[in-house]
Order: sequence, then C-alpha cells, then structure tokens
Amino acid sequence: MSHITPINPSSMAPPAGAYSQAICHSGSGAWLHLSGQVGILPDGSLAQGIADQTHAVWKNIVTLLQAAGMDVSNLVRITTFVIHPDMIKPAGAIRKAYLGACRPASTAISVQALAHPDWLIEIDALAFCHDRER
Repeated sequence: MSHITPINPSSMAPPAGAYSQAICHSGSGAWLHLSGQVGILPDGSLAQGIADQTHAVWKNIVTLLQAAGMDVSNLVRITTFVIHPDMIKPAGAIRKAYLGACRPASTAISVQALAHPDWLIEIDALAFCHDRER
C-alpha cells in the first residue's frame, strides 16, 4: 500500500501558509510531473491580471490531474513563480481555495520575468497516485 504523509515536525515553526514542510511517499504508484502552467485559457487567450491568471493556472492544473485520474489530493510538490513579490499573497489565497485541506510541499519565488512578458505567474507541480500501474 502507498502512503503520502505530510511532515510538519513540532520542533520547527509551522508552515507559513497552505503547504507542508515536506511530503514523504512510500509504496507503489504513478508519478505525474506537470510542466509549468501559465494563465492561458482553453481558447488560447491569456487571462488578464494576477487573480485571473492564477485561477486559469489552477484550472489547468486541475484539468491535467483529472486527465491522469487524479485530483489535488495527489499533489506532493508545487513551485510558484510570480513576477513581483506583491503577487505572492493574492496568488496564495487563490491557491488555498483550490487546494482546500491539501498541503503539498511548496515554494513561492519572485522572479524578474517569465518566458513571455505578459505572463504574471507560472506554477509547476508534482503529483503521485497510489497503487497505480503505468
């Protein structure tokens, strides 16, 4: 049997947001590596503003997870890149709405730019599905 266990030792400060300090995985299953997702809508247009781009990113992530027979509870690692430090907090609030009680390991980074000048946020992720043969 496989297990994903959040690791948040009481000997450390608790996580500063909706994530776990580490995730331990054991057992058999399938890994899903998600490429960096940006605020591109299903019609190919770019959502406008940090809130709309963040929602579009998370909808893309959920769509990819569902296509692989998974959901957000399978996420074990998320890396969020934003182009300004002030965008971390609003993006985090939106992320929390999509994750619910799930707390994958997480890193948020402010960068000077992403691959396209109109992109404000990019998130890549790693998910694990228990006892799944590929």
